[in-house]
Amino acid sequence: MMNENDEVLAAWETSSQYWNKHQALIEKMFAPLTRGLIAEAQIVAGQAVLDIGGGAGEPSLTIAGVVGAGGHVTFTDPTAGMVQAARAESERRGLTNIEFQQCAGEKLPFANNSFDAAVGRLSAMFFADVATALQEILRVVKPGGRVAFLVWAERDLNPFFSVITAVLNQFVPAEPEAEDAPTAFRFARPGKLATQLAAAGAGSVKEHVLNFDTEAPVDASQFWEFRTEMSDSFRTKLAKLSAAEVGAVRAAVLKATAPYFGSGTMSFPSQVLIVSGTKV
Repeated sequence: MMNENDEVLAAWETSSQYWNKHQALIEKMFAPLTRGLIAEAQIVAGQAVLDIGGGAGEPSLTIAGVVGAGGHVTFTDPTAGMVQAARAESERRGLTNIEFQQCAGEKLPFANNSFDAAVGRLSAMFFADVATALQEILRVVKPGGRVAFLVWAERDLNPFFSVITAVLNQFVPAEPEAEDAPTAFRFARPGKLATQLAAAGAGSVKEHVLNFDTEAPVDASQFWEFRTEMSDSFRTKLAKLSAAEVGAVRAAVLKATAPYFGSGTMSFPSQVLIVSGTKV
């Protein structure tokens, strides 16, 4: 029987094919997050940067352009499918300053003081052991180096998630989530991740809110397609429904999300927290 961490990894492994399929769309939607993370980590040309839980390739692909030929990016992710997807996209773009490692944040195969900065974009929520992962990340960053993590703020502030979730819950009620369960909103409470980063030994820890619009040139039907493909929990819930029920869910979601497609393209108001610190 799989434990909780194995279940999370298996879900991400299955999801990797869809993240690869929608890579360009995801990159566009979350570009403001990548820019905010790069700015917070103070990443500049020539640096060696570690990306923790890089998914289908971002923010590594963008950081590679920032650090340039004199710098280097090390992409990591615990799932083989994500590593494969990111490597394929890097090769398609002809990038030569990225290397790829399949590993979890809790067990990084790098020497002490290897990187000028380390970042995690929407990945810290899924660490199997948060304290160990944060300590490991700090271990491999050089003294004075920056670490920065970006996590979702409260669910209600992110209708990109909450609208479709509310509709699905009417058909398949959600199981109660433990406060520290490895889910998207694990660190939505202000100060929660910052407290753990300070406890791990980081200095000058701070947190700030980043408001942005999740935008993409897609209509509501396309939104339904990629959201239900990318999310393991959505796929699992829909699999429990009949074809007629799935049709009813889809119709309800399209109606509920209509206000976010007023211009003919998608635009959801969104909020994340950026938590950062330095290696003491």
